[in-house]
Amino acid sequence: MVACARVAPMWPIDSSDAVCAWTRAGMESDCAAELVERAAAAGVGGWCRTAEGLVEFHPTPADRLPALARELSFRQLVFTRQWFARFAVCRGLPPDDRVAPLARAAAAIPRSVSAVRIEYPDTDSGRPLARLARALARPLEAAIAKAPGIASDGEGPILHCALLDGGTALLGLSDPANSAPWPLGIPRLRAHRQAPSRSVMKLDEAIARFLNDDERAAWLRPGRTAVDLGAAPGGWTWLLRNYGVTVTAVDNGPLAGPLQEDPRVEHRTEDGFRYRPRRPVDWLVCDMVERPHRIARLLAEWLSRGDCRHAIVNLKLPMKQRWQTVARQLETIAAALPGDGRLLANQLYHDREEITLFVTRAPLTR
Repeated sequence: MVACARVAPMWPIDSSDAVCAWTRAGMESDCAAELVERAAAAGVGGWCRTAEGLVEFHPTPADRLPALARELSFRQLVFTRQWFARFAVCRGLPPDDRVAPLARAAAAIPRSVSAVRIEYPDTDSGRPLARLARALARPLEAAIAKAPGIASDGEGPILHCALLDGGTALLGLSDPANSAPWPLGIPRLRAHRQAPSRSVMKLDEAIARFLNDDERAAWLRPGRTAVDLGAAPGGWTWLLRNYGVTVTAVDNGPLAGPLQEDPRVEHRTEDGFRYRPRRPVDWLVCDMVERPHRIARLLAEWLSRGDCRHAIVNLKLPMKQRWQTVARQLETIAAALPGDGRLLANQLYHDREEITLFVTRAPLTR
């Protein structure tokens, strides 16, 4: 027997019972700690339940969830890759027809949706569900399209169907303006086969997540300048050069051959903690392996002196109390920003035991 426990949702999430957040496996407790603290700052109490790669935040009382939706911005969250407001839990889905009960459960939605996303935990145990997700995608979209009132019309919330196993799924809604634009919060990026290192994917993802099209066009183009601290072998320098940016690569180690011959790359064999540019640059990027408080202080110094306008920097994390460590370093960096500056941080898909920060002294355009 299929059991779908549900409440009738309103939009944004007036009657949903929990916020579900996808996160990196192993960082569930950090995601939960952050959600509880952020919610408390917004005046909403609550508690979390965790599973591998997934965190549920339950407000107390449950009717405080709309207040959380109004007060908390997805872009503020560090350890959440994607989130949605859950309105149904479907168990015992029959292998021969999972679509029909999911479509019936989704019929509780009182309005049309802009898209349907079938997701699954980004974990060793969850990734085998990818084949099932692909098989269900078109049939479920077709069933939703036939359902009165909830057909996908390019507007409205996104409907999430989160597969936990072959017989269990969560249904929820997210606001396209307050969530990640990609399923599971993981952007699809093209492979950079010519790059000197795989770390190039971290910078590529940071640019995709933190900058919109106008910002990329204005801030990453020929004529812009950057300093890459701890550059060797040059993955981040290589990507910046692909945008046409002129780069000063600072590292005692060697750069990859093509970068050594690039007239728009200056290699400085110096200590990244001591180097300072003679004049302000557009970008500071840094992926040095060092304790997070040292990197945070270094970034704060560059910002305070006006040595850079924008920055993308990685902070390596400890094994425990990651959220508490991150919160302290964010306070250090925020104190060095002007009033209209912005600071964003996220544990990216291509990160490992680290988070990526984006800082700009200019107001964000979104």
